Amino acid sequence: MSKTRHTTEGGVGSADAGDDVILEVRDASVTFGMERGESKVLDDVDLDVRRQEILGVVGESGSGKSMLASSMLDAVVDPGQLSGDVIYHPDDGEPVNVVDADREELKRLRWEEISFVIQGAQSAFNPTMTVRTHFVETLRTHDYDIDEGIEHARELLSDLYLDPDLVLESYPHELSGGMKQRALVALGLILDPEVLVMDEPTAALDLLMQRSIISLLYEIKEKYDLTLVFVTHDLPLVADIADRIAVMYAFDIAEVGPTDAILEDTAHPYTQALLDAVPDLSTAADDIRPIEGSSPDPVDIPHGCSYHPRCPLATDECTSEDPPYYDVGDGHESACHHWDEVDDAFESDDAEGEA
Repeated sequence: MSKTRHTTEGGVGSADAGDDVILEVRDASVTFGMERGESKVLDDVDLDVRRQEILGVVGESGSGKSMLASSMLDAVVDPGQLSGDVIYHPDDGEPVNVVDADREELKRLRWEEISFVIQGAQSAFNPTMTVRTHFVETLRTHDYDIDEGIEHARELLSDLYLDPDLVLESYPHELSGGMKQRALVALGLILDPEVLVMDEPTAALDLLMQRSIISLLYEIKEKYDLTLVFVTHDLPLVADIADRIAVMYAFDIAEVGPTDAILEDTAHPYTQALLDAVPDLSTAADDIRPIEGSSPDPVDIPHGCSYHPRCPLATDECTSEDPPYYDVGDGHESACHHWDEVDDAFESDDAEGEA
């Protein structure tokens, strides 16, 4: 069934005329051929990333958020097939469609313009090489001056509160999890990219280290005028630094908007369910609500609204008609027919629970 989600010429998350867009994702899909049918793990996603913002991309495991991150660099692993457009707008020069770029152009774009920090620092490093050698190999591959590059590496490591002498001469296994993750961030920034895409960069770390790295990322973003795309399952974590949040469900964007609006004026029941499922120090154990049901099968995505099998607000309209993106106001959009009922519905549930 074809989707009719667009509410503006650009689509969900489109920037206003005065906004400076650095990445423009249009109709991005990723498919894998399987014996039981075509698996669509990214489903015609449209999204704008604005220059020097921090965009949080959140959702459950299997929602498609990592595929969206990989698509921004045309780095989807074989045999996955990426279609659509990912247009990078440099500060100077003509826009480049990452999906259509040839091998040499992709080599330049990756690391130099758009860099990627993958999930799991340990698997990102070669255990037989020192951290210094990782920096050298990256600099050499892109024909950068090695001596100047290592000096820049030392600066980046210091910015991330690491001892450059210790870290550069260490093997990855000699560093703690937090040190490895920060060294990987420095490696991603070594060629001064404009955009840093981060896929679950803090998932394997304890809570205190997660918060520490979040704070450091904000400082790094400000110092180097970066655009950050931060992919995570942890909505409250990224909310500490994100300017906007895009919530993914069933391989597409369910809701997108300014962080305060997403948290305080939630306009999609899935977003509210994510918030209700996250414990904090003030939440009683009985008040934590796991999301009922399971994520959809990428080979058999439900008709209509893909969230309707799990949604307390679902009606016949939801099962038969794919919702467009409704304009909630001030850059806030929701793919929910009943977006204006979400707050009241969940407040009622809270009141019944207290009673």
